[in-house]
Amino acid sequence: MVSKLLLLLAIPTAPATEPSEDFQHLVQPIFARHCAACHGMGEAEAGLNLMHRESAREELESGERAIVPGNLDESSLWLRINSDDETERMPPESEPLSDDAKELIRRWILEGAEWEDHWAFQPRQKQIPPAVQNEDAIGNPIDRFILSRLEANDLAPAPPADKRALMRRLYYDLTGLPPAPEQVEAFVTDDSPDAYEHLVDRLLASPHYGERWARHWMDIIRYAETNSYERDAAKPFVWRYRDYLIDAFNKDKPYDQFIREQIAGDELEEVTPESIIATGFFRLGLFDDESADPYKHYFDQLDDMVTTTAQAFLGLTMNCSRCHEHKLDPIPQVDYYRFLAFFRNIKRYSVNKRNILKSIRRPDEVTDELKQIDAKKEQVAAKIKAIEAAAYKHLKGVDRDDYRYDEWRRRILQKNIPAAISKKDFNRYEKLIGEREELLLADVPGNQLALAVVENGPIAAKTHLLGRGNPRIEVREVEPGYPALFGIPDPKVPPPPKSATSSHRRKILADWLASADNLLTSRVLVNRLWQHLFGQGIVRTPNNFGLGGTLPTHPELLDYLANKFVEGGWRIKPMIRMMVLSDTYRRSSRPSKKALDIDPSNNLLSHQNMRRLSAEEVRDSILAVGGTLNLQMNGPSIYPTLSQEVLHSQSQPGMGWGKSTPEQQARRSIYIHVKRTLITPILKIFDFAETDLSCPVRFETTQPTQALPMLNGEFASQQAGLLAARSRRERPGSTEAQVRRILELVWQRPATGQEVEAGVKLLSEFEQEDGSNREKAMEYLSLVAINSNEFFYLD
Repeated sequence: MVSKLLLLLAIPTAPATEPSEDFQHLVQPIFARHCAACHGMGEAEAGLNLMHRESAREELESGERAIVPGNLDESSLWLRINSDDETERMPPESEPLSDDAKELIRRWILEGAEWEDHWAFQPRQKQIPPAVQNEDAIGNPIDRFILSRLEANDLAPAPPADKRALMRRLYYDLTGLPPAPEQVEAFVTDDSPDAYEHLVDRLLASPHYGERWARHWMDIIRYAETNSYERDAAKPFVWRYRDYLIDAFNKDKPYDQFIREQIAGDELEEVTPESIIATGFFRLGLFDDESADPYKHYFDQLDDMVTTTAQAFLGLTMNCSRCHEHKLDPIPQVDYYRFLAFFRNIKRYSVNKRNILKSIRRPDEVTDELKQIDAKKEQVAAKIKAIEAAAYKHLKGVDRDDYRYDEWRRRILQKNIPAAISKKDFNRYEKLIGEREELLLADVPGNQLALAVVENGPIAAKTHLLGRGNPRIEVREVEPGYPALFGIPDPKVPPPPKSATSSHRRKILADWLASADNLLTSRVLVNRLWQHLFGQGIVRTPNNFGLGGTLPTHPELLDYLANKFVEGGWRIKPMIRMMVLSDTYRRSSRPSKKALDIDPSNNLLSHQNMRRLSAEEVRDSILAVGGTLNLQMNGPSIYPTLSQEVLHSQSQPGMGWGKSTPEQQARRSIYIHVKRTLITPILKIFDFAETDLSCPVRFETTQPTQALPMLNGEFASQQAGLLAARSRRERPGSTEAQVRRILELVWQRPATGQEVEAGVKLLSEFEQEDGSNREKAMEYLSLVAINSNEFFYLD
């Protein structure tokens, strides 16, 4: 009965389950959906906040109480949602609550209005895999959690996927690339009991594993290589961060270390080139190089850091509290600014490369040529400093205050000609600035640079709570702190080391984020791993574990996995291995009729979820089956050839889009230059990730604009020709053998006699009806094959 009510109400929860009739699963979602806008955090109307137990039971401004446990007649909440008077009825200006929702609230109040904290804000619990009736369906402990729920709902798991479908699924999930037909057949004919396990280990050890899973993380942290806005200028050396991610996943860097390096890689006890590169995490956001209000834009950059950090690592939408108290989660505005204080000392992103670039040279790489460049840098810096100091004496008001930010000094000096600086001295100043940048970017061996965090020195600027998020309305000063919902003391911020060039605040934050005791970090990460292997997360809203997100479908399993993850040293590969070795992962994607009737969204995971290839998988697979995929790894990004029509979609056609050789253009899609205003079309049409904000889940659309370039586009036609040429090269002489080879390469399975016959017939039709020669007809057949559903969809 409860499940039926929840489905009717469309409340986010786990359908087809029988949870206890408690506040968290049944009543809180109603409050969050229908009441929080007016009676959430902050200035709650009539003094009623329905997001907290204590405030919901307090006496209201009217003298009434919204909720009186066990007493409907004295509970004004109950009276107002049942009122016939439209001026009094709640919620106002909308349809009344359904009878089912009212019944849930009525029963809850009468039974004592028990109130539980939100599941994600409670500590992880030790979980013991449950007993099940069918022990034969258990591959590992994961299956016990899944099967126990299936049995409780009188559902049987789907049979195992066939070996060909399973191998294709595993290859794409772990490497993002298709297996060769010969590899599939070798696996299918291998009857050894550990054949699948060996395959899993081989793919986890593949360098292409890192390329596949780094791309998932790049979605989450809004990876792009340009700044957006009109000029959309390139971010220097940003590709090093992409390569850092690939290497980190391939080496199975512990996730707690992965966090520390990205948040505070320059403040660790052992600073390495890799840890400096990792701090490029903070530099991936938007930057307006001609903002009308640079000071406000700096706080927009800080907001991007807060937003991405909180969503990526904690699954919290803290950005909602920039201007006001969070409407759903217990995150007051002051908590947002206490969190922001960890980042307040970071130099703003700017066109001044000294603010955003750091040397990653190693001590043993310092040559005489580098020493000469360093000496010239010091000489130029001294001259610049002398000019700036002389001009400072003549500045007044806001210009004098803003002069402390070196990225603003050029603009301020230009504005104050000749009052503070002569035209001649300003020209000399600009020339010196240019020399400094040339020296910084000098193309000599060992002068390696990374896009990284640079702070304004060891003493951090003060952080204030800002009225309505306006940086010019400083309400009160705040110190760095964690969100109060975690229930832990604020950190003590010791003075940074004497030799420090930063405040070392981010290290404190990183240690807390990477703590085994953190309520959310491990849960959020294992949920993301599950999402990419099973099509949906245990929590369907991977970036939002708060009250506005969905409840976990299997909360005990989530805690079990999170605990195992931490106990296992925060290693991602063993966690993925455990998931793909489960019977749950290996099931067929074909549901039974009963499963579709009882659990149409497959929340209970009776079967695996079918999925379409991602944008990168589509492009990489086309290159792979044509035999032209270049597997070279790492290094500066590549530029596929784009049509003039596409290039003219920019305000300045073609600006910032380079040229790569055909060989380089055939590299994997993860190495394509990600230009925010000019996403490569074949990636864009197949739902490439959003780049302006964190993208926890990609859309998966089917639309005509995908078919048009796949049938008529230059890339698809060119690659179809290469696939046809490959079939002729590998199967000379026989038309039937060439058709069979095309179909086997594309589908990674043996083609049936009927399929080959249909292909040969199609060749004849192309020749007879369209006047094509055999070579062109074979190209058309290849184009048909790579447009088939079997190519685009797994299982």
